[in-house]
Amino acid sequence: MGAPTGRESEPPGEVREFVRAAPHLDGMVVSAVGYRSANVRPALHRGLPSPYLTLIFSLDGPVVSGHTPEQVHAADAARTDIVVGGLHQRPAYVLQPEHEAGIQLSVHPLAARRLLGMPAGELSDELVASGADVLGRDACEIHERLCAQGTWSERFALVTGYLQRRAAAAGRTAEVRSEVGEAWAWLARHRGAGTLDGLAAHVALSPRRLTTLFRAETGIAPKQAARLIRFQHARGAVVRAVTAGHAPDLARVAADCGYYDHSHLVRDFRQYTDLTPTGWLAEECRNIQAGGHRNGEE
Repeated sequence: MGAPTGRESEPPGEVREFVRAAPHLDGMVVSAVGYRSANVRPALHRGLPSPYLTLIFSLDGPVVSGHTPEQVHAADAARTDIVVGGLHQRPAYVLQPEHEAGIQLSVHPLAARRLLGMPAGELSDELVASGADVLGRDACEIHERLCAQGTWSERFALVTGYLQRRAAAAGRTAEVRSEVGEAWAWLARHRGAGTLDGLAAHVALSPRRLTTLFRAETGIAPKQAARLIRFQHARGAVVRAVTAGHAPDLARVAADCGYYDHSHLVRDFRQYTDLTPTGWLAEECRNIQAGGHRNGEE
């Protein structure tokens, strides 16, 4: 990962800090963000669905999450210092405590075999998996070393080296079927537009066979992946407008991102965030202004 950008000093009062590094991992990691907050009012954060897997090393206590706001506060909430999250279709609710810190990586789903030791499809049964269970003892050792590092540069370098070693050790056993790889590339090029029949014809498979292979590898069907990719671009456009100081033109965003109309975009926002676009922006305003949604995925 390249040299990170961001502040490491702690201003008085509320702190919301996001430090980004350029991942140099051959496209396997699309975003690497160090985060830290202090003196904030405890709240629930929505971890939104995206076309990428989530890998988090928490540096300040376990990440507490659940399928619903109620579960986050219940005994069966997920609690883990290393989070691995698969592709999902609903928001994950995460407890945001008064202070927290960590490194969050967005991992390409077709890199799961090389970096996680399993296809992304094996993560689909759980909203969040324990990274120690998925990655093994060496991940726990990396977590301990990360907690002992003093700068973001040192932390990013440590994570990069760890993932490079895992990828190198995976070898040929981590190869993904070429049809699935090309199907994902086609969806990415079309930003989630196009038809399943067109995609299947492009990779010379029947729609049913393609869906079976695609779901086994990623945990979701091609149509679901297309919707996630399209929503990712729409959300990015909305965030860029806000960070530039403008009210987002949702009708224009919908048209530019391949939605039928404004209401179609709102329906996807409701599914993926449980809120309208306006409601989500109001809830995430401070994180957006601090750079929390500029994760290099656009």
